[in-house]
Amino acid sequence: MALPGRKTIVCDVGALVAPNVRTVGVLARLQLTARRRGHEIRLRHASRELQQLLAFVGLDDVLRVEAGGQAEEREECLGVEEEGELDDPAG
Repeated sequence: MALPGRKTIVCDVGALVAPNVRTVGVLARLQLTARRRGHEIRLRHASRELQQLLAFVGLDDVLRVEAGGQAEEREECLGVEEEGELDDPAG
């Protein structure tokens, strides 16, 4: 929830290919600087790897990721099979 007068700065991190702890450190310093100036950073198009790394180091509440993501990052649901007739035991 944004506070009155606080501006949200959206940082598109979709181009980060192999995020690591150094990446998280830079993003955390960016968030700290933004908060000192009365703003907040939101991450857009964060890869699953970056999101997992943020959670692992405990900064997922500090460096928030916008809901949604790139279509390329979404995975198909497992267990989906071809359609068949309900009364057809082979289908």
